[in-house]
Amino acid sequence: MSLIMIKKLTGSKVEITREIPSAVWEKYIASAVSDAASEFKFQGFRPGKAPRHLVEQKVGKDIILNNAAEKAIRKDYVDYVVAEKMDVIGMPEVKIVKLTEGEPMTYEARVAVMPEIKIDAKYKDEVKKVNAEFSGKTFEADEKEVELELERLANSRAKLVTVMREAKNEDAVEIDFSVLVGGVPIEGGTSKNHALVIGKGVFIPGFEENLIGMKEGDEKEFELSFPKDYHKEDLKGKLATFKVKMNMVQEREIPKVDDEFAKSLGNFENLEAIKKNMREGMAHENEHRIKEERNAKYIEAMIANFKGELPETMISEELKKMMHEFEHQVGSMGMTMDEYLARIGKKKSDMEKDWKPQAEKRVKSALALREISKEESIEVPHEEIEAEMNKTLQYYKSVKNVEKDIDLERLYNYTKVTLENDKVFEMLEKLK
Repeated sequence: MSLIMIKKLTGSKVEITREIPSAVWEKYIASAVSDAASEFKFQGFRPGKAPRHLVEQKVGKDIILNNAAEKAIRKDYVDYVVAEKMDVIGMPEVKIVKLTEGEPMTYEARVAVMPEIKIDAKYKDEVKKVNAEFSGKTFEADEKEVELELERLANSRAKLVTVMREAKNEDAVEIDFSVLVGGVPIEGGTSKNHALVIGKGVFIPGFEENLIGMKEGDEKEFELSFPKDYHKEDLKGKLATFKVKMNMVQEREIPKVDDEFAKSLGNFENLEAIKKNMREGMAHENEHRIKEERNAKYIEAMIANFKGELPETMISEELKKMMHEFEHQVGSMGMTMDEYLARIGKKKSDMEKDWKPQAEKRVKSALALREISKEESIEVPHEEIEAEMNKTLQYYKSVKNVEKDIDLERLYNYTKVTLENDKVFEMLEKLK
């Protein structure tokens, strides 16, 4: 078998032209005849043993040759790509150039390959600036953060006591309301027994202030304008009429933050014990958040110094991945993707167009990390990859019928790339 030509195309693609010698090609034709003979019964012949002229009469010569070509190309293409250690992406587009018995069979395969990219060494100077920016940041939680978290916890455990008085700030209330613009109710602008805490600023400015002074059974009508930056385009800056009925006023009795409160939250001896637990938890969260922020800036530095073509195949695959992730989010909100698209008045293709720059950025990020890993000779030992894989598999053991569906090769590759990226970030963190 011989290579006639390999040609570079735009978009990080190559066109491979291959020729399969006639002697090898004839063997594939014979195999295709045998396969076709096995699919049908021929009187007087055992399965797969009917002579070729009978098989061709039954199946058709063109179908036999095309089946033979499919087998030959599949084997030849894979062998060539493996032998040449080509880093191909996705499936090839194949075109048969010559399909004649007694002569070599020729085909062309167009396929995307990993692009030749370069990350300008200047990115390290940018990384050093990032490290200088983050050098003074601490993970430790200050006392004010701890106190605010304790206050939030106390508020979440407030006891509600129904009162027969006028509503005031920080009361929990239940109301019926409707919103009209131009005398017409707006979509989603009506609710019954709607619960809220006055002063939390959940509604547009002025709404909650109008509830102050209302008692159970009171009804009120007032006008307010929607903010000019309101998230719904058709309501921005519009004057609206609000009709409200107060159904219930409840006073929130917030527990005192002391040792008894700490004990009520779990296995804590006193207030100081829960504060210590909070400091540790918040320090861990701060460390994770700061590392994520720093890593994002590292990636920006890499992308700014990225040079090379992006394979369209990789961008398309990234868009599919993003869409799949988003569909999962939409599903968790109790909607189908079609329902969501109808609600926002967009098509799937519109979203993909909007997301394409982000997909390109994500592809650049992955390629940049891969290139730096190669440049810095960063390798993760096989044992380390397997140990991390086992942690993932251990988690899935608790999820019914999931472990058996895991693609171990895909998990291995994903784990390998993740650990390599972690080591790249660790290396960049040390640049001073």
